[in-house]
Amino acid sequence: MVHSEAKFQIGQVVKHRLFPFRGVIFDVDPVFNNTEEWWLAIPEHLRPRKDQPFYHLLAENDETEYEAYVSEQNLLIDETGKPVRHPQVKEMFGDLKDGLYAILPGSAH
Repeated sequence: MVHSEAKFQIGQVVKHRLFPFRGVIFDVDPVFNNTEEWWLAIPEHLRPRKDQPFYHLLAENDETEYEAYVSEQNLLIDETGKPVRHPQVKEMFGDLKDGLYAILPGSAH
């Protein structure tokens, strides 16, 4: 199995390729690291490959804020320049500049 370098980085603001949510990356798994149950709950035609980086996001949509676990193939750079409103952002990150949050000392995973 070939592992590629992660395309995105901690602190980067991204959006989902298919679904209407965005967020800031706070952790990266080099390959899938969630339960088989979680993976099988994804409709087969949308189910991502396991041999790619997966990202933990402080995510938001129009209704709420939450944590999301998303495959690299389903992420795009969010180019809005808008901050992420998730309440934990200020606990982990400093200022947002050019789509990238500064990581606060001691908060990196």
